[in-house]
Amino acid sequence: MPAAVGVVGAAGPLGLALVERLAGNASGLTVVGLDTEHRQVDGVSWRLTDLGRPSLARALDGLDVVVNLATDRSTSTPVNQRRAVNVEGARAVLEAAESAGVGRVVLLTSAMVYGAQAANPVPLVEDAALIEGPVDGLIGDWVEVERGASAHAASGARVEVTTVRPASLVGLVSDSLLPGLFEAVRLLAIRDSVCHWQFCHTDDLLDALIAAANGSVHGAVTAGCDGWLTRADVEALSGLRSVVLPYAVAYATAERLHRIGALASPASDLHYLAHPWVVGSQQLRASGWEPRWSNEAALRDHLHRLGDRAGRSLIVMDRRDATRAAAAGAGATLALIGSLALARARGRKA
Repeated sequence: MPAAVGVVGAAGPLGLALVERLAGNASGLTVVGLDTEHRQVDGVSWRLTDLGRPSLARALDGLDVVVNLATDRSTSTPVNQRRAVNVEGARAVLEAAESAGVGRVVLLTSAMVYGAQAANPVPLVEDAALIEGPVDGLIGDWVEVERGASAHAASGARVEVTTVRPASLVGLVSDSLLPGLFEAVRLLAIRDSVCHWQFCHTDDLLDALIAAANGSVHGAVTAGCDGWLTRADVEALSGLRSVVLPYAVAYATAERLHRIGALASPASDLHYLAHPWVVGSQQLRASGWEPRWSNEAALRDHLHRLGDRAGRSLIVMDRRDATRAAAAGAGATLALIGSLALARARGRKA
């Protein structure tokens, strides 16, 4: 373990959990929380700073490793504001770390950077190619962060960069795409496709981030529960039934809703419901890491945390409901396509 680890975004839920775990588990380690405000945590010192200030490099002075958890995983955040945090923020951390002489930076992205394709092996290997070309939406943020990290390394920078790519995140913090679907009255499924549902619980992600911080793993690292769940598994665990739509219908509907501003996510996000993108956590496993959570247990925990929100949203579909759904997150807005199909069916019956 390095002598001093700083966590950017340490006042947020995930950052706070990481500094608490670092301070509690590593004797003699200096743990520094970096954020615009501080929290009271035994064994953690705080330096007030933000990603947009030139003083960031001074705040990183004396640190061996920096973990950047100042990220925005919500599709409801305005694009420019979210990208300023995710993409520009990661760039600022890398540049400040280089200036301050930090040895290693750990960045958090998503396994979605591999893309979802019918030809994807199950599981993906960590050095599989990432999505090429321009990418919209939140997934585009993570792809740009990854490209920025690669460009930084190619420039001859001294700082080592490790990117951690979790499967659909649930637990203390959850992703908005697939996990958000469980807030809808129906799950959305694509006809003639096989969706592989894989989750990563934040407890396991924290262990992965620590492994990246202490140098047990390097480069690109994936993290996820063992295996995956089928649609039937997910329906049985959640008690929700699926609305099954042809891909062309779902895509055209999503594209139209995105164009008018009712759907926060681009239609291309539907690929992740139609094709596999399961990850194998190969480096982490080789280092001795094992997931504490199964996919089944992670999903049950996610549903428990949703509470009354599980399976309650989007009963009918009109413009006002679409706008409300878009504000709720990507998963709910994709499920809204299924709700639209139900609403149309009711209309035909009437």
